[in-house]
Amino acid sequence: MDKRFTKYLAEFIGTFILVFFGCGSAAITGGIGGVLGILGIAFSFGLAIVAAAYAIGHISGCHVNPAVSLAMLIDGQLSIIDFIGYVVAQFLGSCAAASALFFTIKSSGKLDIFETGLGTNGYEALSYTGLSLDGAFVVEMILTFVFVLTIFGVTSNEKTSAHAGLIIGLTLTFVHIIGIPLTGTSVNPARSVGPALIFGGEALSQVWLFVLAPLVGAAIAALVWHFCFKPEDKKVVKTAKTTKKK
Repeated sequence: MDKRFTKYLAEFIGTFILVFFGCGSAAITGGIGGVLGILGIAFSFGLAIVAAAYAIGHISGCHVNPAVSLAMLIDGQLSIIDFIGYVVAQFLGSCAAASALFFTIKSSGKLDIFETGLGTNGYEALSYTGLSLDGAFVVEMILTFVFVLTIFGVTSNEKTSAHAGLIIGLTLTFVHIIGIPLTGTSVNPARSVGPALIFGGEALSQVWLFVLAPLVGAAIAALVWHFCFKPEDKKVVKTAKTTKKK
């Protein structure tokens, strides 16, 4: 199988895992006031990333998030062709997972899709705390910034890179703990678009924010990392490789 296609397939599967299990935990168990509550849902998203990271990390790097892929593109770790392939695969994986989750809920005799939802994100009336549009944008930008900066830091160090999947998963759990009552926590455009497209309604009309804000936060994190925090030896290696190719 073509190596490039294998990477895209891995991103599709990884994003499917994240959305089906993460959003599914929120939808099926009753959301914030349900069986799992904020901590349970947060850990579901975090553990989904841990599972995906160890399943496909060695193949594609387990971005499963257009914001992460954008950050890697800005830092020079991903080509424009792979960026496009990754993002398409991520959105398709999210839509497939949301469709499977919709089917699962509809197949239950005790669950109502209009009551459970699909783990969509939202602000104002769709926010548990009634967070405003401006507030939601800032929150998503900050949470994504922290998440992406952590990814850069943990994957750049040989001492921590072996445990990157676990650390990144715990960081995703960490940002979900504060983000769930505010916006439902996106930090991932693909994770938001799939459920919003399948569920529709007001969630779909608000999804633009959960695409734009994470991308802005990730871009800022990539620039801060590249120009302020990136180890000099990494920059030298990158330059040497580029020179050799020329």
